[in-house]
Amino acid sequence: MSGRLAVLMLFFLLPGLVMAMAGQAASAPPPGTLAQLTVSRLDPEPPPVAVIDGASDAGFAPVAGGIIHEFTPRPRWWRITADRWVSATDQPQLVLHSPGHNRVEAWLPGSSAPITRALLGPDADHGFSSRGLVIPLPSGLAAGESIYLRVQSPVSTPMAVSIESLYEVHRADLAHVAWRAVLLGGLALMALLALGFWIGIGERGYAYLSLGMLAQVGFFATHSGDIRMVPALAEQLGADWRLPRLFVVAIAILSVVFLTRYLDMRVRQPALWKMVSVCVALFAIFTVSTWLSEAEWVPVVGNLILLLGAVLIMVAAVHGCLQRRRSAYFVLVAWLPMMALLIVRVGETSGLWSGPPWLMHALPGTLVLAGLVFMIGLSDTLQQLRRDRDRASRLASVDVLTGSMSRPAIQNRLQACVEESHRRRIPMSVVFFDIDRFKRINDEYGHGIGDSCLKIIALRTRNRLRTYDSLGRWGGDELLVVLPDTHLEEAMGVAENLRSAVNCRPLSIDGHLFDASLSLGVAELAEGETAAQLLDRVDAALYASKAAGRDRVTGRLVATAAPG
Repeated sequence: MSGRLAVLMLFFLLPGLVMAMAGQAASAPPPGTLAQLTVSRLDPEPPPVAVIDGASDAGFAPVAGGIIHEFTPRPRWWRITADRWVSATDQPQLVLHSPGHNRVEAWLPGSSAPITRALLGPDADHGFSSRGLVIPLPSGLAAGESIYLRVQSPVSTPMAVSIESLYEVHRADLAHVAWRAVLLGGLALMALLALGFWIGIGERGYAYLSLGMLAQVGFFATHSGDIRMVPALAEQLGADWRLPRLFVVAIAILSVVFLTRYLDMRVRQPALWKMVSVCVALFAIFTVSTWLSEAEWVPVVGNLILLLGAVLIMVAAVHGCLQRRRSAYFVLVAWLPMMALLIVRVGETSGLWSGPPWLMHALPGTLVLAGLVFMIGLSDTLQQLRRDRDRASRLASVDVLTGSMSRPAIQNRLQACVEESHRRRIPMSVVFFDIDRFKRINDEYGHGIGDSCLKIIALRTRNRLRTYDSLGRWGGDELLVVLPDTHLEEAMGVAENLRSAVNCRPLSIDGHLFDASLSLGVAELAEGETAAQLLDRVDAALYASKAAGRDRVTGRLVATAAPG
């Protein structure tokens, strides 16, 4: 009960945690900034001359949070103003964080020509990492002076703004490159592992997981500019802002297919499965619609639909946890942090708040964590399958009633011992026995008493065998003993020991006492003899014991070697 309560508390505390993260991020200034900046936006689009000479300054309206965020692809003017003097000795740089596919033209104080920057394409500055667009301020910036930006944003992508020293920019770039290499490399490695599991065990769900992770690598590489590390790909694919959205649609579809299969939602939760499928289909439609429509509400609605689908998967996972299904626990652990960051990201792109600076690393990091959790979940599934297989194998090789080996198992053991005996030229013998007058016990007392009688006799005889001997039920009340590395004389002694173990004292079953005895046949493997021929001879020895009056051991010698 406490486990279920913990799951529910974790699920319902998630929105509060997310709002706290977003609020803290919105109030914190960008790290390493040399001055507090005021960010203002101009709604109409006058010509550059009318903006740079200050004629349009009255039309700029301050933006809360200091974030540059455009919701339509039409170019817009922005103004950045510092609250204090920024010295040129610090080699200050204007940094526009996580620009995505935004293209920026910057007019510095006293300059009539713009500096154009983008992560990809001919305006890319490869002297800095892809964490942001960097614009040098060689003359510094006086308090109250403004930098004018003309921002074109084909995809709604918020950019935090800061002024940092060149040293701080390079330091942050090194950390960024290291993190991106680890995270994107981790995603690619998890994709390869999932692909290997699919090839190895044939579970198609892990093919979807592998493709989904590769799509995630493609999205982060094209959206965040990491693809420019491969110039040939960057030239062909990087500049098209639609490609990341195709990756997003692929990620959504592949992830949902994997998760619904992993949770078996189609069978266990068909209503939720249909709702999640509808959400993914609508999200794909709205995402593609952004290519045709500039309406601000289209991407917002698409993001909300995606978020609804994620919530439905969380509900399915929580429901599965309450039913104590192991797969649901793995989904909850993997999906919960991703869900929190997805809420932050959707709110950020929708303009509800500004996300934390580390979100660009945290999101792929949670995806790596999710992949690792699902790999562990697969290992757990494989362990359970192996345990089930071993259990089934044991059930197939053990006779349930007597606890001895089943007939197929003792046949395999006999064949293996015959082959080894011929190969190594070592002796081998078998003992074949049944219970005297066993049919009469069944007829007079019933099969329940007969089964108990057979179980006790199997136990007594098994306790008299050596550790490397094998006892198996051949059928009915007949049992076969395989004695490797044993000559006939020694096997006769083993058989006598088995006979005395049974007839030494009566069997006590349900208040009844039964005198029981065994008839046994013994035979040693002859040179060139097959397992079937050996069984024929030991069976004849058993019937010789019965014909001679039962409760005795008969050894069967062979005068000549059996033909090869």
